[in-house]
Amino acid sequence: MANSRASSTKRVFINNIDSYSSRYIAQFLSSCVVGESLDDADEEEEKHPASSKDTFSIIGTVVDKDGEKLNFASEKYSLLSRDELLRCLMQCDVIVYNITENADLIDEATWAISALHSEIEHFGAPKIFILLSPIMTWAMTKPADPDDPEIPLSEDDYRRRRPHPNFKEHTSTEKLVLKLGKTKKSKLATYVVTAGLQYGMGENVFHFFFKAAWLGQRSSVPIFGAGTNVIPTIHINDLSRVVQNIIDHRPKTHYFIAVDESKNTFEDIVKAIASALGSGKTEMVPKEEACVTKEVTETDLHYLSVNLLAESLFLKDRFNLRWDCETGIVDNIFTVVEEYKRTRQLLPKKICLLGPPAVGKSSVAEKLCKYYKLQHIHVQEAIDEKIRKLEELLEENEKTSENEEMLGDAQNQLETLTNNMLENDGKLDEQQVINIIREKLNSMPCRNKGFVLDGYPNTYVQAKDIFRDENIEAEDTGSTIPSYSEVLIPEFIFSLDATDEFLKERVRNLPQSVAEDKHQTQDEFTESLAKFREALAEDESVFDYFDELEIHPEHIVIDSVDDCENMVVLEKIIKSVGRPLNYGLTPEEKEEVRKKKEEMSQQELKQKQVENELRETGDNAEMAALLEQWNRNLAEVKRQEHEILEAQSVPMRHYLMKYVTPTVIQGLVDCCKVKPDDPVEFLVFFHSFSG
Repeated sequence: MANSRASSTKRVFINNIDSYSSRYIAQFLSSCVVGESLDDADEEEEKHPASSKDTFSIIGTVVDKDGEKLNFASEKYSLLSRDELLRCLMQCDVIVYNITENADLIDEATWAISALHSEIEHFGAPKIFILLSPIMTWAMTKPADPDDPEIPLSEDDYRRRRPHPNFKEHTSTEKLVLKLGKTKKSKLATYVVTAGLQYGMGENVFHFFFKAAWLGQRSSVPIFGAGTNVIPTIHINDLSRVVQNIIDHRPKTHYFIAVDESKNTFEDIVKAIASALGSGKTEMVPKEEACVTKEVTETDLHYLSVNLLAESLFLKDRFNLRWDCETGIVDNIFTVVEEYKRTRQLLPKKICLLGPPAVGKSSVAEKLCKYYKLQHIHVQEAIDEKIRKLEELLEENEKTSENEEMLGDAQNQLETLTNNMLENDGKLDEQQVINIIREKLNSMPCRNKGFVLDGYPNTYVQAKDIFRDENIEAEDTGSTIPSYSEVLIPEFIFSLDATDEFLKERVRNLPQSVAEDKHQTQDEFTESLAKFREALAEDESVFDYFDELEIHPEHIVIDSVDDCENMVVLEKIIKSVGRPLNYGLTPEEKEEVRKKKEEMSQQELKQKQVENELRETGDNAEMAALLEQWNRNLAEVKRQEHEILEAQSVPMRHYLMKYVTPTVIQGLVDCCKVKPDDPVEFLVFFHSFSG
């Protein structure tokens, strides 16, 4: 039915547009042209092609009025009274109520359709009401053919649908919407879309598994229960297209199942996510353990436990859907993962630290990895890790027909590495090292989160071989600039350097055991330093390689003996690299920040109490001087605490050396000057006020 409104826009109301599902549906519709999906529509549907200028104007409610700005919405409202909300709905051509995410919205959706129906005679133009409901309203439905449970359910079975016990109210709302749409279809057309579990963009119900795989903090990604249940799913953009088609077509069918063509099990989905984002390892855990995980709610677990074969006959027959993921999440997992990383700004930081031995590369690399949540790639550690994994693979797996080829390949690799080390006095030759580093750089954690490449490569040839694009032959490029892989090449190169004398002094101060562990005894260090300087003096150095690619190294000179933790270097690198693009602080780190803030608050309170006490004692000159010193100390502490919260990675030893020890010394000096009756009590008070 064509809209009689003269405006060139169609006003679409969507509730809670700051939630996952409604947000992306609203965002999608805001970019669509009215009538765009009418191409190739069935002849039985009414066609009312719109001008290319006709657009959807999004009007929505939000939970957080001070939250993120939603540029796709023309109007947004919060905390509306029922009368205000009804006036808003009456001004819209299409009303979309989404109850797939929050059961608390059922009452509002029921009221909305009832209120609109009661005002039907006052409509200035026909309206469309679309209810988005979860697939859980079908969760307990028996197969259409008990003798053949593999036959999927479809819209033809909707009268037989049986909901999960916790979703009976959703079913009642569906029935009400369909019932009220039968009275005056020319004025109020109602539709129900029951959607499979939604995925895509920033993720929602599957987000726990995406995050667990991306972080890599678990040895494996959990699958709650047996994982054999088939989960109906749909990409959020494809669900948006279903809504778009209903608005454009006003079909005669009023109930739709919105699912893709996949028949993936829970296990299939989690394994695909784990492989595309992490190590690929998964493990079956009892469903009870999901309740311990705060990120998985009881409702999420109900969704993830659904076991339902469903398909949509009407979507194919009636609509012109240009699917994003018609075959499901597993078949399109790499596209979905890229979308997830882009939406959540989980972008890799790829850093290479170069410099002479003993300059502090590994110390800085460790701090950068902690701050940015990156993978630390140290040559010797990467070699040890490779050998250890091969040994574990061979020890933990019995040979079967299924894994025979894999285990045989692992055995060959281990023998090759072992023999190579025997032939080279316990060291691997350069090509073997390059192969291991390339494999590490290509690993999912490095590709997803990024890395800090610690002290390698050292030469132009090594760099060219490590970062080469194996899909491009050198002679095919026709360019003097080396070909390289966008995935492997670092985006930030930092050259840490110091004078030879500075480095030698640093090595001389190392305990003998530490020097031996780091292969930095006097003889070893002298040889390594000479090799490094010689490599830089070559006609083509490793820095020349990066310069040719327009990735110019940033040179940082280290000359401070006091900065033993290289904090100045770290600050310079962080300033160049920018803010972390990851999930931010862990719960433990957040708790540490909270405690520091609480300590600051208590410190200020005590300071005020002491100030009052000192004022009561009179204008003692020495006490006044001490008070002034305390005030200076407090201001300094505030500044220092701010720097600590910014860096978030200052080691405790460095913290004590830099902030606590000077305060204690100053306290002892002031104690000698003031000569209090109780020196111990004086130091306790001084320490409390000085941090």
